[in-house]
Amino acid sequence: MIASILSDWFTTLSLVFGGCCSNALTLEQLTSEYPQAGSLITFFQFAIISLHGLTKHIIWTHYGPRFRPRKLPLTPYLLQVALFYFISLLNNAAFGYRIPMTVHIIFRSGGLIISMLLGWLIAGKRYTTVQVFSVLLVTLGVMLTTLSASPTHSSQSNLSTDPYIYTTGITILTLALIFSGLLGLVQDWTYSKYGRPPPPGSAASNGSKDSQKAKEPPAWQESMFYLHFLGLPMFFSVRSDLIAQIHAINAGPQMPIPFPFSLEKLVGLTIPAAALPLLLNTLTQLFCVAGVHRLTTRVNSLTVTLVLVVRKAVSLVLSVVGFGLIRRGKGSNSDVDMVMMWFGAAMVLVGTMTYSIGSKRADANDVKKKN
Repeated sequence: MIASILSDWFTTLSLVFGGCCSNALTLEQLTSEYPQAGSLITFFQFAIISLHGLTKHIIWTHYGPRFRPRKLPLTPYLLQVALFYFISLLNNAAFGYRIPMTVHIIFRSGGLIISMLLGWLIAGKRYTTVQVFSVLLVTLGVMLTTLSASPTHSSQSNLSTDPYIYTTGITILTLALIFSGLLGLVQDWTYSKYGRPPPPGSAASNGSKDSQKAKEPPAWQESMFYLHFLGLPMFFSVRSDLIAQIHAINAGPQMPIPFPFSLEKLVGLTIPAAALPLLLNTLTQLFCVAGVHRLTTRVNSLTVTLVLVVRKAVSLVLSVVGFGLIRRGKGSNSDVDMVMMWFGAAMVLVGTMTYSIGSKRADANDVKKKN
């Protein structure tokens, strides 16, 4: 029993840290060479996750294949799909506006202020002093990190440091944060109306039809599948960008296809050099999303928040240490004020943790008042 639990946790944390951190590295490698490839990267991520889930959500009947009965109606998914599509597209598109990966990671951690404002304005939520202070701390940290890579801290005056380009990228990330806050409200509304799926192994998740339910995919897989599968038709609106990005990659550097022994010289086939990091990015995105969805069904929101903050901190260190050496070799390391960036990152980390702790205490006080 204990071995099974440890194995399950090892798998979950390996997917979160291994999948998400590897995804951030491959994403930085891709966008450093092809900064305009955001739409193509997002499309491949949506496609691979949809193909992976399709086999688990299709059943064969006497009349042919059909989708499994859903745990949630289709309607609540539609708005979530639209928001999730734009969030993914905007986050990846921001790299085309010279946003460093370090700023990208920390800026996306600053969604607390957006969530708080939307929760107060739309859902009528109230927040404690600790929560408000924590959000202000996170906001200041994000502002410092954003300024650390602004053109005023760069010693270069080329196109990559154009204030207009950088400001446009920050605006895109801000819009993505707003959509993320709206997505959180929609998901809270969905769970409040239809019920949150029980965690694996709980009494609520076991019934008289255990053998039938054992064949059904868990609720987190259903959500992951439909958020990506229903979003695929929306890429039709950016089809011209996808075609242009494919042509750009095909016109880039080539690498030979590895064949055993002497067949490599005999065949002489090549593929774009960006194909391998694109494939790795797509696969690691699948692992990352699966790990986060698994995590949300096993622990409370406080633990999820803390784990993801630690994961982003690891990705930040890998980006600065690993790709920092590459950037220094290319003479572009001066684009980021490292002292300001690390100070802002520390403020984001501390603010997020204190916000989570303050939220937990506020929930506990609400339970005591009700009792």
